[in-house]
Amino acid sequence: MKKISVLALVAVGLLAASCNKEKAAETATATQEQTVAESKGEMLTVDAATSVVNWKAAHKGGMAPRWGTLNVKSGDLSIEGGQLAAGNFVIDMNSIKVDPASVTEKDKKPGDLEAHLKNPDFFDTAKNPTSDFKITSVTDLKDAPKDAVAGANKTVSGNLTLSGKTMNVTFPAKVDVTENSAAIEAKFTVNRADWGIKFGTSEADPAEWMISKDIEIAVNVKAKK
Repeated sequence: MKKISVLALVAVGLLAASCNKEKAAETATATQEQTVAESKGEMLTVDAATSVVNWKAAHKGGMAPRWGTLNVKSGDLSIEGGQLAAGNFVIDMNSIKVDPASVTEKDKKPGDLEAHLKNPDFFDTAKNPTSDFKITSVTDLKDAPKDAVAGANKTVSGNLTLSGKTMNVTFPAKVDVTENSAAIEAKFTVNRADWGIKFGTSEADPAEWMISKDIEIAVNVKAKK
């Protein structure tokens, strides 16, 4: 099971159950960690009860996809002049769940896959119990890519920390700000190897390199006064 049954992720995920039929979200380019945006204006507290990160991963060619969720533990969003200026959120990596609907093989169990994702092959949650995302910039988005989340109106960049390593990613997002609340919704793909999560990527072993490096992430973070 270890070599062919699971793939990674997180941090941030994608929302679909009919995964094979959906076109993957655009891959977010990972660059070096950048300076975090200064918090200013009004601070809204992330609502952990209504915020979630969805993830999806598959073998190469979209075969045997797995998908599930991660809980958002805490965070805040900074609002100035009615616009998102900064913010962050923390993900509880021990909360990782594999949707039973994604495990169709008779010899595989969601709980076993969850345990594998928590061990040192992937996230090593005993050593790295949390991941986090810290906004570095937010700019207006004029023309959203076809694969962006519906209603995308901003380009968000931020430092994403997974398994103790931090890289900066940029993606289109839908940002809604009201008098009493704010929300960020986005979907994008990352290459897990950029964060050093390399289990199943060895081309020397066909049983391993058949696992895709791509992780689809869908973020739905809500904050309120």
